[in-house]
Amino acid sequence: MSAPAESLSCWARVRAWFGVRFRSPAAIYGLIVFAAFVSIADDHTENVWEVIGSASLSLVVFFIAHVFAHTLTEHATHGLRRATREGMRHGAGMLYASIPSILVLVWAGMTGVSVSDAFELCMWATFAVLALLGYGAYARRKASIPVRLLGAFATACLGVFIVVLEYAVH
Repeated sequence: MSAPAESLSCWARVRAWFGVRFRSPAAIYGLIVFAAFVSIADDHTENVWEVIGSASLSLVVFFIAHVFAHTLTEHATHGLRRATREGMRHGAGMLYASIPSILVLVWAGMTGVSVSDAFELCMWATFAVLALLGYGAYARRKASIPVRLLGAFATACLGVFIVVLEYAVH
């Protein structure tokens, strides 16, 4: 009887790991910002590898700014090391959330997909991750399946709309 309890505990750990890395405000912000960086790089790069490099480097700079801001506001209370460590933990979702899009871009680069097609694939990956996050949010609220699906679609559309707004501003 302990085997199901162990597997449930393992599943709970996986959900907790996923939640910290992909379901945090920093992760959702990182996902949207990375997609915006990809859309901006799409206009200024010659190949998919340059898109990956430009967008990833820009996201790392935003991550460093996030850690800096967290450290600056918390170091008086918790000390410099702890505040920095907590800032990195809190902001790590920004980096993790970009992984699905980066994997899509790497695949596009390895298969010779054009920059514009790679950009579209990246936006679809972003849409899919946002939809999964939206679905999960409605599932945690115990919404019906149709409401979960509608919520997933609306969440993904709103997220991509924010990416488009970010692109338009830059």
